[in-house]
Amino acid sequence: MTILEAHYDPALARDIRALAKAKHAVILAHNYERPEIQDVADFVGDSLGLSREAAKTSADVIVFCGVHFMAETAAILSPQKTVLLPDLAAGCSLASTIDAAQLRAWKAEHPGAVVVAYVNTTAEVKAESDYCCTSGNAVDVVNAIPADQEILFLPDMFLGAHVRRETGRDNIHVWMGECHVHAGIDPEHIENMRARHPGAEFLIHPECGCATPVVEAMSAGAINPDNVHILSTEGMINRPAQTSQDTFIVATEIGILHRLRRANPTKHFIAANDRAQCAYMKVTTLEKVRDALRYGQHRITVPDDIAARARTAIERMVSIGGRSGVSPFGPEDPGE
Repeated sequence: MTILEAHYDPALARDIRALAKAKHAVILAHNYERPEIQDVADFVGDSLGLSREAAKTSADVIVFCGVHFMAETAAILSPQKTVLLPDLAAGCSLASTIDAAQLRAWKAEHPGAVVVAYVNTTAEVKAESDYCCTSGNAVDVVNAIPADQEILFLPDMFLGAHVRRETGRDNIHVWMGECHVHAGIDPEHIENMRARHPGAEFLIHPECGCATPVVEAMSAGAINPDNVHILSTEGMINRPAQTSQDTFIVATEIGILHRLRRANPTKHFIAANDRAQCAYMKVTTLEKVRDALRYGQHRITVPDDIAARARTAIERMVSIGGRSGVSPFGPEDPGE
């Protein structure tokens, strides 16, 4: 069983909760954050779900324990609130694979194409896009676009390959970007883990490097599809309550195991690759959360013109929803 490194400090956690109350702040933590960060947070979830909580809250200050693009999304959806990122080094290897200038150049090569951007992108890239999507509703977003319409899908090549296969469309161009953590979960890891734990359910995120070959193997009958579920992170969180199965192999960043185990103490969760850790997610510490509250650092803002254009793409994503996403906010939440 994978044990996540945790640095619990009850006194510091109490100080953080007291500061949050005094500052009228809410603390949001992504599923991939350190266990002690998740435990001190008001809400734990995926980036879209947390941004929705940010928009709903009456708090004046939002401390976003995640990565930079997530704090940007919260700032776009909550322009009147102060959004703080505890560490500016919390970037994203996937989001950094494409910038606004690169996207404009790609659009120029395909005039008239519709741009569908995964939510794991910067605000500037979202502003250049027609639709945002999550892993949970990417297929539904693409299916909402006329079948003869050319599409530019970015930035994740594994999610793009999954969408192309599920929709059966050959007019989707996919940007060759990847998350370094998910790309490191490959078919060899899956083969080994499934051999060691026969009968376990296999929960896989479509960003993973193993997702494409696993889908192909399912199509060929080499893998029993009854035990394989391609799910958003929130779909993974909800799956254990939907089945009597007690053992799960989880193919995504291992931070999610803490939330899964806390919510399902009688069930067993095994990492497909116990080295699948996002260094960017792990830079946030309790001390940095305390300092964010104490000193109001580091405030994340998005220029009004970029925010307005990005908001349109985000709102289209939310309006389409998704059949496969499940989250604490209801079945209409497409999930990350």
